[in-house]
Amino acid sequence: MTYQETLEYLYNRLPMFSKVGVSAYKKDLTNTLELCKVLNNPQSKFKSIHIAGTNGKGSTSHMLAAIFQTAGYKTGLYTSPHLKDFRERIRIDGQMCNEQFVIDFIEKLQPTIEKIQPSFFEVTVAMAFEYFAHQKVDIAIIETGLGGRLDSTNIIQPILSIITNIGYDHMDILGNTLTEIAYEKAGIIKHKTPVVIGETIPETKTVFLNKANKESADIIFTEDYYSIISTQQNNQLQEITYEEIDLKKIHTIEIDLLGKYQIKNFLTVIESCKQLSKIGFQLNHEIIQRALNQTKKITGLLGRWQILQENPMIVLDVAHNKDGVLQIIQQLQSISYNNLYCIFGMVKDKDHDAVLSLLPKTATYFFTQAHIERALPFLILQEKASRFNLVGEGCNDVNEAIQKAKLLASKDDLILVFGSVFLIGEVNY
Repeated sequence: MTYQETLEYLYNRLPMFSKVGVSAYKKDLTNTLELCKVLNNPQSKFKSIHIAGTNGKGSTSHMLAAIFQTAGYKTGLYTSPHLKDFRERIRIDGQMCNEQFVIDFIEKLQPTIEKIQPSFFEVTVAMAFEYFAHQKVDIAIIETGLGGRLDSTNIIQPILSIITNIGYDHMDILGNTLTEIAYEKAGIIKHKTPVVIGETIPETKTVFLNKANKESADIIFTEDYYSIISTQQNNQLQEITYEEIDLKKIHTIEIDLLGKYQIKNFLTVIESCKQLSKIGFQLNHEIIQRALNQTKKITGLLGRWQILQENPMIVLDVAHNKDGVLQIIQQLQSISYNNLYCIFGMVKDKDHDAVLSLLPKTATYFFTQAHIERALPFLILQEKASRFNLVGEGCNDVNEAIQKAKLLASKDDLILVFGSVFLIGEVNY
């Protein structure tokens, strides 16, 4: 097969969550274990860090990858979904895996794929593990797809687990309460493996403590060890001054991930580096500063308060659930602009009302959709939005919506594109 034929096989032959939703989700690890067994268990041939959470796990993963790369470690990074190129999911030192590897992997595994009928995600997880093992990475940072306990990535034995936060998302799979969702995320906590928790509330903290106790795992709640003293940002960098509470030390670091919501992710990364330093990794403050100053450049991260242009400012963000959109609203309240233009699209299986109820009624809206089966048609989104007094034009394509907004916006206005990862992936830039 050619590379393009291989991608078509992956996208069309295998159930793909991004296209069809919950029907593509396999609620056990059997297929992933079988695929990796055929590959002689590559997941056991490299050290790994496992990251779960409702929001922030992608940013946290990329920040850690940037730090390890800057420290000179050969660093694998597995994330999902991709925005532009399938190979974004599997990187080493910021470079996507090569096309020939993808072709060879699928040709090798095709008999097993045809036999056991795995999902798209199960195959890509096995592909990532094989690539990292073959390339002999020093460390691989592995982001869960959704959940944790039954996520395909959860066959690794990491040296550190990280759970960023818990919010309402994928309730049809993970449960309808924060306690139930936390239980699924806590599934990545392994026996005698330290776990760093980025953010908790009373009903999730108990779940994490119980699971860590059961697994004899040291558990560290980031919130107990750090406090934010001040933050400020421009369009390139965000300066964070924070205190290590137990040591009474104050530090200032500039990071290139904008958005107030990145502050909690940043502290989770700082504590994770402290834990990793205890087991021999050389991750000092100077390395962390140099890395976080250019995470996007080092790792290729896109779609997190990503500024496309100024005058008018155009921002892309993959926020797509209630908690993510709440963080976007907080960011909007902290910056200056004249008029706000929101280009907004969602997928069918999200809590649309919970998100729509949060959105500013003074903005001008363009309701749109990604070109995937799972996308909520823009006309339905437009009708739902009208019940919340959100009024705007419908557009079949996100790029058409951006062009229309640019015609209306003055240089001091803000155009914000958000609501679906897949929508951001279709933006031309």
